[in-house]
Amino acid sequence: MANFYPLVWPLLRRMDPETAHGLVVRAFRRGLVPRSPLVNDDILHTEVWGLPFNTPLGLAAGFDKNAEVADAMLNQGLAFVEVGTVTLRPQTGNPRPRMFRLPADRAVINRLGFNNHGLRAVTQRLLARRRSANRTQRMGVIGANVGPNRDSTDPAADCAAGVRALAPLVDYLVVNVSSPNTPGLRDLQGRHALWTLLRRALDARAVSGANPPLLVKIAPDLTAEDRRDIAEVVVEVGIDGLIATNSTIARPDTLIDPVKAETGGLSGRPLMALSTAVLADMYRLTGGEMPIIGVGGVASGRDAYDKILAGASLVQLYSALVYGGPTLVGRINRDLADLLRADGFASVADAVGRGAG
Repeated sequence: MANFYPLVWPLLRRMDPETAHGLVVRAFRRGLVPRSPLVNDDILHTEVWGLPFNTPLGLAAGFDKNAEVADAMLNQGLAFVEVGTVTLRPQTGNPRPRMFRLPADRAVINRLGFNNHGLRAVTQRLLARRRSANRTQRMGVIGANVGPNRDSTDPAADCAAGVRALAPLVDYLVVNVSSPNTPGLRDLQGRHALWTLLRRALDARAVSGANPPLLVKIAPDLTAEDRRDIAEVVVEVGIDGLIATNSTIARPDTLIDPVKAETGGLSGRPLMALSTAVLADMYRLTGGEMPIIGVGGVASGRDAYDKILAGASLVQLYSALVYGGPTLVGRINRDLADLLRADGFASVADAVGRGAG
């Protein structure tokens, strides 16, 4: 098993990306992937929303869309895993091919379109997990990301239904209004639409009888006015946090891989600067009072550290795993701990926002 990653990962990277992803999920589900050692360093321990995290590093939504391998991913040294995006009804998503690697740019383009098994299936899996007495599960935080079906006539109602069903089963919830692959979805980031959607999501959480933190995930492709509006709405409505950011529809001039012409959301290394700039702006606009999860382009301890300095209390990755494999998690954690110590910080919390200026 010691040679699992060096032998398997190069083979997977030569396959169609979505096929490779499906095989990886099945391997994790069947217990074929060895655990990675946990980097248990006190300087990485942090607390957000009253929840303990043994590292600020977690897995972004999109990898475990259907809540099939959350515990297996926690076993790779991550502190938290976000399942989804989950829609009210099962959804096949857009036609294949719909996921593309850009190896020369260490990036990915996807136009998956919220393909998932639907709320009922995900709820059943999370309920079974909660009832499980499996003592081999590594402790960690589980979040769920919800969004509307592509053909929904009431996207806010779809999101509210997801919040109501999943609130008792997870540690935090995310409303996704920022994927570029569902027509009209990003319009929900407008002031009035966002206020209405978040208000209904909060009402649904109250009805559920549970009270996990509620976050909203925003796009990187926002004007300065958009960012101000979102900041004002989230503070006024009183949600618990932000995720900055989703993938981008932009195509930076630095891209060299010919696959860059494909439509969809771009993630990976080229997103790092843009997403971090949005993160820093949202930290400033919300007065540093609202926890933010930073995501977009994280592939190293330096990247994670830069997100934290910009205002992220927690950090997520996904696309970098396509190129680095799960062993990347341990390297990021170790390097992040070294960077925090080198700059004289006693903890992750001490460093949050210190570079936002």
